Amino acid sequence: MSVFAVEYVYGAESAAERDVHRPAHREWLNSLVGQGKVLASGPFVDNAGALLLFVAGSESELSDLLKQDPFATAGVISAVKTTQWNPVIGAFSDYVQK
Repeated sequence: MSVFAVEYVYGAESAAERDVHRPAHREWLNSLVGQGKVLASGPFVDNAGALLLFVAGSESELSDLLKQDPFATAGVISAVKTTQWNPVIGAFSDYVQK
């Protein structure tokens, strides 16, 4: 399994729609925490986007998972950047393939 940093970018015009879908989005994320697929998630302070840390077998697997996000199905994410990450020190370093 690999750790991936996912950055969501939100358009300012999507704020009201995000408010509508936020409960379902957070419920979805919390279910993935329980499955060990989400390590952390939260919005940037300026509300222009969010950072999510996932554990997945591949980028393709992660991509399929992200398509299920209620924010994605509602169309409130204007851009997604996915980067495989190698946390060698700190709380997430246990997830590194050794």
